[in-house]
Amino acid sequence: MKNVIVPLAACLSACLAPFSAMAHPHIFAEARMEIIEGADGNISEVRNIWRFDEMFSASVVLDYDKNSDAKLDKEELAEIGKTVHESLAEFSYYTFVTENGKPVDLGKPDAIHVDYKDNQVLMFFSMKPQKPLPVKGTLTFGAWDPTLYTAIDFAKDTDIVVKGTHLAVCKHKVVRPDPDEIISQNQNNLTDAFFNDPTGTDMTKLFATRLELKC
Repeated sequence: MKNVIVPLAACLSACLAPFSAMAHPHIFAEARMEIIEGADGNISEVRNIWRFDEMFSASVVLDYDKNSDAKLDKEELAEIGKTVHESLAEFSYYTFVTENGKPVDLGKPDAIHVDYKDNQVLMFFSMKPQKPLPVKGTLTFGAWDPTLYTAIDFAKDTDIVVKGTHLAVCKHKVVRPDPDEIISQNQNNLTDAFFNDPTGTDMTKLFATRLELKC
């Protein structure tokens, strides 16, 4: 398992087939994102909460339940978190922020915290901008897997929230792109190579749900 460095699926569970580049998700996670304003008026951190589907969660239990008690204890959860922390770095931890259209560099999370409740694996982590990120201009926040192997879904607009005085007065818009419209508008850029293997392209962001702030 650990010598297969691919997206989240194979990083967590050896019982899943190795990643074969296909432009559709195999793992599903319900997500919540919180954008936090610091005391200095800048964005201090972006918090992620992911709840994975039961099928994938069951495969994680099978792979990490070393004492075979049909659950994940503290040490086993910590091992999952360590593996994800190491493996998702090259995918920016599926967390993407832009400032006036330009990517914002985020530091690695200190840790990936993992829990197991109601037959589902949950992950919690926070990322901080590497440089001061003021609450002004146009800011976007989203979470997606660049390889399309994992679907990060914000079921409700209220699953992407802001916390802070200045953030609260920004104009908020949750953008949910229409896939058919995106494909139609980008026919010249969306090649067969993208549909067969989106890894290494930046086209997946066009399909991702994101929060847009105008401050």
